[in-house]
Amino acid sequence: MIDFASMNISVPSNAKTGDVKTKCPECTPTRKNKSDPSLSVNVETGLFMCHNCGWSGTAEKNEKRREIRPYVRPVAPEPKKSNDMLEWFASRGITESVVARNRIAKAKVWMPQIGAETGTIAFPYFRGDDCINIKYRTRDKKFKLEQGAELVLYGLNDVAEKTVIVEGEMDKLALEVAGVIHAVSVPNGAPPASQKNIDARLEFLNDDALDVVTEWIIAVDSDAPGLRLRDELIRRFGAEKCRVVRWPDDCKDANDVLLKYSKEMLAQCIEKAELVPLVGVFTANQLASELYELYDNGGLPGGEFSGWVELHPFYSVMPGQLNVVTGIPGHGKSEFVDAMTVNLAHLHGWRTAFYSPENFPYKLHVTKIAEKYVGKPFNPGMNERMSKSEFGTAMDWVNEHFAWIMPEQPSLDEIMDKAQALVKRNGIRVLVIDPWNEVEHSRPNGMSETEYIGISLSKLRIFARKNQVAVFVIAHPKSLTKDSSGNYPVPNPYDISGSANWRNKADNCMAVWRDLSDDSRPVSVHIQKIKFKICGKLGVVQLRYDRVTGRYFDSQTGAAPMYSRSPVDRKTQSVGDVSEMVEF
Repeated sequence: MIDFASMNISVPSNAKTGDVKTKCPECTPTRKNKSDPSLSVNVETGLFMCHNCGWSGTAEKNEKRREIRPYVRPVAPEPKKSNDMLEWFASRGITESVVARNRIAKAKVWMPQIGAETGTIAFPYFRGDDCINIKYRTRDKKFKLEQGAELVLYGLNDVAEKTVIVEGEMDKLALEVAGVIHAVSVPNGAPPASQKNIDARLEFLNDDALDVVTEWIIAVDSDAPGLRLRDELIRRFGAEKCRVVRWPDDCKDANDVLLKYSKEMLAQCIEKAELVPLVGVFTANQLASELYELYDNGGLPGGEFSGWVELHPFYSVMPGQLNVVTGIPGHGKSEFVDAMTVNLAHLHGWRTAFYSPENFPYKLHVTKIAEKYVGKPFNPGMNERMSKSEFGTAMDWVNEHFAWIMPEQPSLDEIMDKAQALVKRNGIRVLVIDPWNEVEHSRPNGMSETEYIGISLSKLRIFARKNQVAVFVIAHPKSLTKDSSGNYPVPNPYDISGSANWRNKADNCMAVWRDLSDDSRPVSVHIQKIKFKICGKLGVVQLRYDRVTGRYFDSQTGAAPMYSRSPVDRKTQSVGDVSEMVEF
């Protein structure tokens, strides 16, 4: 089978032989007639040619691409009545009928924690009648999932329009004892409170079976990891679809309530689950506990470290904020934002979604991100080229942390809809729109450009706050006049074509500028607006740009971004000793 997808060529699924016509991914985004199928494709040979721009070539066959290893499908052990197992479950308040319904069994397996085979309780995970995974548990709370098996929610077959989500199998079983059947458990517990990147631990949320849920009742543990899981589930599902369970003060989870009180009390806790406060609707009392906790922990935290020590006092990246970046074409504003997303992925595990027609076809953008990751060029030349192995590693990393949005009609609403889906499925933390003038704008009759831009930026700001995503909009300035040295002046938000709302609506504004007459001089990043002082201050920072790899370096120290660990102390917003950091 021919691999047209890798060339960004869309071929109808029912096209099996001969020639077909489709849109050209090379020229369609820049054409006025975006519906013209100017690309001729032979689905048997892979040959293609665009009758508008002349793009042509041959797509490769799938077998030349790297194969994806399929998931292991374990065989669920045969449930047999075991008095000692049933007695253990009874000591936890779980009835024999609930154990039988969930097809729980005894199994003797190798447990790496003790380095030996031992008797365990096997909790099979099903999708329909298929066993997808198995979790093994010893009496002293050692756990193991099947290696190479797919991670799914425990109790996936019990998903309904109203579903409870808990943190462990025993909590799911306790809810069944209380008559709450439509409940699921995360497969691997709550992530540690100190773990930066938790997106990979939540891949099981990317499951079509969950699309039926219209109301989530979040009933996770009341400890620090559980609260972090609660907040991320709310962010993924949407606050408007969630309720939160409050356990009694002397209980931390559902099984605790069942043992210390009763199944009636447990059912009552679920029934009384509280609505999650909506974005923009709150009272002071709802914030009181969080504010006291912030006070006790040293005050309000600033944004996240962007990867450059010299930039950090002036700008840090805060989820939920709208950032506007401008600059003269060719001065490196897109490269700067790309480099920042690579830093954020390394330091904090953040995932980014790009709407970036200027980097089309996206395979070019992927290679640019890979160059920043590896620190070597993709193409052969005077500098050492990245090896094929290094490129393979980079591809895996880029695939894990980046996605590209290209809707059929790239309006702002369509872009935000796709980004919203990526928040749910991938947990993106950054959205980049590059550039603004490539968004398809349909201004209603009678609405001025100033009004339209104000409304559009308000939409983006609401999206950022609701989803706790850092949004970066790259916008070109209007025509400027060169000075006597042949350089353009540094643009500011008021120079962006269309409206003063570019400065008024943004949380942070910055401009990237360089001296085109002297490539050896550093690039200047001008921080022109910072809405909240905890995120930085106004000023100018000099960074050194490496044209070969697209990386930016601190100009004074010559240090590359520190990817091994963040030097930021969240309480004091200070930056650690550069000499102690390990460079990437």
